[in-house]
Amino acid sequence: MWALRRGVSGAPILLLSLPLLGVARLLPAYGGGLWLRLVGASLVLFLPGALVARALRLRGASATVAWGLGALGPALLVVFVVHSSIWLALAVLGAIGLVALPFGLRVVSGPPAWDTLLVAFAGLAFGVALWHVAGAIQGDALFHLGRVRKLDAFGDLHVRSVDEFVDGGLHPGYAFPLWHAFLALVAKLAGADPTQVMLHEPSAVAPVAFAVVYEAGVALFRSTWTGAAVLAASVSSAALAAGSGGSYALLGQPGTLDRYVLVPAALTLFFLFLRHPGWGLGLSLAAMGVEILLVHASTAVFLGILLVGFVAARALLARTDLRSAPTALAALFVPAGAALAWLLPIVRETASHSPSPRELHVSLARYADELHIDSLHRYALRPEVVSRGGAVAVAALVLVPLAALAARQRWAAFVLGGSIAVLGIELLVWVFPHFADAVSISQARRLAGFVPLAFALAGGAAVLARLLGLLALPLGLGAGIALQLAFPGDFGPGLQKGGPAAVTWIAALGGLAAVAVGLWLGRRIEARNWLVAAAVLLFCAPIAVHGFRHWSPARLDDPYALTSGLRHALEREVPKRSVVFSDLETSYRIAAYAPVYVAAAPPAHVADTAANRPYSRRISVLRFFRTGDLSILDRYRAGWLVVDRRRFHLKPGWPLVYEDDRFALYHRPA
Repeated sequence: MWALRRGVSGAPILLLSLPLLGVARLLPAYGGGLWLRLVGASLVLFLPGALVARALRLRGASATVAWGLGALGPALLVVFVVHSSIWLALAVLGAIGLVALPFGLRVVSGPPAWDTLLVAFAGLAFGVALWHVAGAIQGDALFHLGRVRKLDAFGDLHVRSVDEFVDGGLHPGYAFPLWHAFLALVAKLAGADPTQVMLHEPSAVAPVAFAVVYEAGVALFRSTWTGAAVLAASVSSAALAAGSGGSYALLGQPGTLDRYVLVPAALTLFFLFLRHPGWGLGLSLAAMGVEILLVHASTAVFLGILLVGFVAARALLARTDLRSAPTALAALFVPAGAALAWLLPIVRETASHSPSPRELHVSLARYADELHIDSLHRYALRPEVVSRGGAVAVAALVLVPLAALAARQRWAAFVLGGSIAVLGIELLVWVFPHFADAVSISQARRLAGFVPLAFALAGGAAVLARLLGLLALPLGLGAGIALQLAFPGDFGPGLQKGGPAAVTWIAALGGLAAVAVGLWLGRRIEARNWLVAAAVLLFCAPIAVHGFRHWSPARLDDPYALTSGLRHALEREVPKRSVVFSDLETSYRIAAYAPVYVAAAPPAHVADTAANRPYSRRISVLRFFRTGDLSILDRYRAGWLVVDRRRFHLKPGWPLVYEDDRFALYHRPA
């Protein structure tokens, strides 16, 4: 297999990232210069991982990602243990790279993977396109920017340093800020502000996303052509169908990175392990499992459901991989379980975990448009949510039953087992509530995004290419045009129209029938040649046309944005780690753009734990701006106050430090 070949000595190509970053730092920190700085800095941070992977006789983007973040984890832990700055993590990474370097040069995993390299260059070009759809930082991105900024600015770091509240608690999804630390180090190496990193890092991550998705397809189908088909389907669905870069424009955020980079990398390593069990791949899986959990905890649960479904289907349909598959699962999730044990006390503190009837009513009302609700304890996801992703989602769901014609293949077990496991949880009213109690309704509905649509579309195309030959090409183009016109997708907040419910049930019920047919049929009807990739590319062409016709930033402005003057005043006048009091929306942005703490933030962007008390904090903010009671500021240890004068007419009697047409900054008198 390409990831395990042995060859002569040589140097990893990522060593070129060092001179690349050096040249980039000579260029201005804007435009093309900034882009090159971010790319170079990101590659340099992956370099120690590439060297460790080569020392383990592995190559490829997936192994590099596994050990790149795998090396950063212990480096960040050292920072927290000794209460140092993020620079220490960079020093530890350098030490790891130096130790691994002679071993990485001595054993090379075969000749260069030119196919993966070409795919990465395609991703690099796509990243340039993503640069042009970067708009205003809003929503969850502000939450993550605040954590990156604190890691970038603070010394004496510990695990609580990145919280938004000085008297709050850890967020269960991001308790160990692994990806935030990566972004903070990118800012350090690139000499860029964390704001620019959060805004434009997707352009630097896109090549990695392309490479790992392609490798996942190759690892599962054992065909470069089908791997290319998986890549085309994945990028069309995730980045092009929605326009404005889709989810790829958010690759700087942990949840999106987990789903579109770390999960495909984990799948690559998992499927490689099934054919070539060994310590190197086993350790890589262990590192990847912990990383997925730490970057975005619920993603590890979703991936586990997907792979357990695959293992069950594989055992039933082919009666193979009976030892390697459970071993791979253990390697991936047992170490992650140890990390989860640390997170569990924090998870149990959240109101959405095993919610009270009141909290459950609130959640059901919030997501009522996406749920089919029979009663307080009988509800499930609407099938229209599963198929809302546009033409790729609709076609892939319809093609799921075709896996019966290649039932003995791993990809068929993955498509059938994964789809049935996910849809069985999401669509059944007596199953979904229990899952939602464990992970929250907000997270439980996101499991629908883990139906293996790109693999189902590529696999279905492989079957049709074998059955129809060249006729698969016009069929692919015609189906792509028709489905794009009929079902362009529903990508806004909430559910407006959704997708066709029927295709979701075809995948669920047809998948069950396909398992029965596959047991009886036992045949392999599939192609692995250029026809597969060509048919999928033609199918995706109308989606690409639609996506690039709507290639503009989703949002260009932020109605609650801080003025540049206030941002400079916060940076210049307010000491680091100070507590700044303001209204909810202004506080949320202050915590993102200045290395300070705040007293409150919008509850939707705060973990609802006993320590954080987001709703109690909101009441305090409303009461202060209604009454001007300064004792409220004393309660939160706030020494600074920002007043949005367009919304509030309040003069606290404190010294005025800064003012403009909109904001006034006050300091508590000595």
